Amino acid sequence: MESTADELVRAAEAVHVHGRAHKGFDPKGGDVIVPGGMFTYQVVVRSERVHVVQITCLGF
Repeated sequence: MESTADELVRAAEAVHVHGRAHKGFDPKGGDVIVPGGMFTYQVVVRSERVHVVQITCLGF
């Protein structure tokens, strides 16, 4: 999960180069399926952050 989250952060940095100067709405978050579960994220451009809001572990 950590490497997938790192990729997500790099992608957000590439798309939203001028994060603090961003005017408008934040992009829609999403779900990412990883081995053993999934996580839900939200990009907050003005704060230059990607928040993981839920982690689901299937545990099998």
